[in-house]
Amino acid sequence: MPSSRFADAFSPERFGTGVARRGLRRTSDDDVKEALTGIGVVGMTVSEVRGFGRQKGHTELYRGGEYTVDFLPKIKLEVVVPDHLADKVADVVASAAKTGNIGDGKIFIHPVESAIRIRTGERDQSAL
Repeated sequence: MPSSRFADAFSPERFGTGVARRGLRRTSDDDVKEALTGIGVVGMTVSEVRGFGRQKGHTELYRGGEYTVDFLPKIKLEVVVPDHLADKVADVVASAAKTGNIGDGKIFIHPVESAIRIRTGERDQSAL
């Protein structure tokens, strides 16, 4: 299915945009879900991941020895939406998850070339 079929509603290079928010605090994922469903987002994927950023990690004592915890537990949220909703979704996620503290996370917006719903074979916008 050529991407130009969606040229009226979406950019000719892609049919949708993936919005991935990494580093979401565990306590804010319900707030983010509620905010996104409030603007019409009908699906998202949430994964428990580990990572580090500017906050680096910390040192802990365990059985008398020190060790560095480099990777911190985080939540990764992935949402695929039409291009025209990407900025709105990013703003809603940022607003719902922001605490103003180090570790609030980052939002990455990138193109999605194609999508296929495995059960039905639907493609692209229909698969969302």
